[in-house]
Amino acid sequence: MTSNDTKAPAIRQTKGGVQSVERAFGLLECIANSSGSATLSHIAAEVSLPLPTIHRLLNTLVNLGVVRQLPNRGYALGPGLIRLGNLAGAQLGAIARPYLRTLVDELGESANVATIDGDMVVYVDQVASQHQMRMFTEVGRRAHMHDTGVGKAMLAGLDPEQVRHIVTTAGMPTPTQYSIGTVADLEAELVRIRDRGYSIDEQEQELGVRCFAMSIPDAPAPLAISVSGPISRVDQAFSDRAIPLLRSAAEAISADMRGGS
Repeated sequence: MTSNDTKAPAIRQTKGGVQSVERAFGLLECIANSSGSATLSHIAAEVSLPLPTIHRLLNTLVNLGVVRQLPNRGYALGPGLIRLGNLAGAQLGAIARPYLRTLVDELGESANVATIDGDMVVYVDQVASQHQMRMFTEVGRRAHMHDTGVGKAMLAGLDPEQVRHIVTTAGMPTPTQYSIGTVADLEAELVRIRDRGYSIDEQEQELGVRCFAMSIPDAPAPLAISVSGPISRVDQAFSDRAIPLLRSAAEAISADMRGGS
């Protein structure tokens, strides 16, 4: 049996924070990290709170519509979060969109911005290339993290334990022969990404498609931008032009998110 002394609390304490708010968000994160639903016993095992406190907080969250109780008496994320998530995604897209447009104007290929949704990537905005043969990603689409440029860029900024939890929960399908299929191979790839400062989707999600991606530094939540296109156009010469532009865009988006500081 694991004691409370060795159990890692799911709830983060912040300096000057309101304890009840931190605890409520800790419960939401616990449910989200369990693929969107969790039993009471699982929640109690993951967070270092007394059971009556967990009950009280969950009842409040249910009444607010951000958590719903399941027939099996477990708990799942509620519909009240959908509107908040949609608005948050739209705002992220609004901040990034001018820089995505600049990337498309300069490079001629589609540009995306994405964040993490549980154990998956979710695309929050795209500016499409004007080429007839181009990459198109639907806003709101979710994808695995281990085989996408934006996903690997964000994984490179997480702790190893978080990376393993994400890919173990989501799985590591290999849609092409170039896809990474093991945790060990992914960890080696993340070392390379940290060293060079950007990630590459080398036909890992779709044959004939190459993507360069970079995380947004100091973002309040994991966030990454990318440019992608057919390998016939997205080559080494493209990379030489794209990486400095991606870095400049990432830094500008980061500054905008911090209020221009």
